[in-house]
Amino acid sequence: MQTQRNTLELTGQNIYVGFDAHLKSWNVSIMVEDVFFKTFSQPACPLTLYKYLSRNFPNCTYHSAYEAGFSGFWAHYELTRLGVKSIVVNPSDIPTTGKEKVQKTDSRDSRKIVRSLRSGELKPIHIPSTQTINDRSLVRTRKTIVNDLCRYKNRIKSFLYFNGISYPEQFSKAGTHWSKRFMKWLFEIEFESTAKLSIDVLLTQATELRKQLLNVNRQIRILSKSERYNENVSLLLSVPGIGLTTAMTILTELENINRFHNLDELCGFIGLVPSTRDSGNKESIRNITPRGHHVMRKTIIESSWIAIRTDPVLCRSYYEYCKRMEPNKAIIRIAKKLISRIKFVLTEKQKYQHCIVKSNYKINQN
Repeated sequence: MQTQRNTLELTGQNIYVGFDAHLKSWNVSIMVEDVFFKTFSQPACPLTLYKYLSRNFPNCTYHSAYEAGFSGFWAHYELTRLGVKSIVVNPSDIPTTGKEKVQKTDSRDSRKIVRSLRSGELKPIHIPSTQTINDRSLVRTRKTIVNDLCRYKNRIKSFLYFNGISYPEQFSKAGTHWSKRFMKWLFEIEFESTAKLSIDVLLTQATELRKQLLNVNRQIRILSKSERYNENVSLLLSVPGIGLTTAMTILTELENINRFHNLDELCGFIGLVPSTRDSGNKESIRNITPRGHHVMRKTIIESSWIAIRTDPVLCRSYYEYCKRMEPNKAIIRIAKKLISRIKFVLTEKQKYQHCIVKSNYKINQN
């Protein structure tokens, strides 16, 4: 006698999971092959999701996807350890309908992620190793401290200006500011009781930030001499415009230069490619795309301004570009040349060789 079964046999089938990650909860959508199964909310815990999948879909292959964002990659690492085939995607790469744009909800977000995952439309981003993430955090922390210190320096100078305090003759030049003698003079300025308390608070914070910056710089220098980075740092330092901090930023942000097949792909990742619009017989090329790696783009452009002062070839190219475009656009072209050099030395494991060119251009050093 044939017995009736009230369970589905899904052994070996693919189960697709898309979730919209938040601080305390995930909104999860599940598809079984071509059919939406369920959308629900759960705590922000990979193990909870895995237990739910194991209980309801035993002996199946699990695929998951979520958007890159504030939550980082810890969920991906944990899901991968549990046996889930997890990917992380750029939010801009997820196909979105007009209705989903104007009526955005967490449930819709998770459903469009799982729908795109099932159809194979999602391209995963590169997931760095945990060691790279930790090293990157150290380098980014330095940038945070530098920004905070700059704010406190501006507040201190604004406080002095507001109270009519002028710099002594020995500190009349900006290059003499923030030395030990300058800090000592700031602490010795006479104010009324409450004003003195205010300036002392600002000076104490600035002093503490300077100590933290010194410590982080020391740790970055030690890290750069480790076996993991020493060779590549030496290669990058041979490129004009690249210093130790810039070299460590490049290495920790890119992790592996060989994952970029060509220069255009690397420039596109950084965000130094133009925005284009082609319709019918009209084609327009606009400014650089807003999409890109903002940390790397800012770092490379800052290095390019330094490079044109130290490399004759780049200096000549820059002034040639300036004949037909604005300086801020010319420096983007220089940045691409700098990226080409960076890719070459890291890929070929050869130090950059300086070239000597004849030029009639004179650089104003004032």
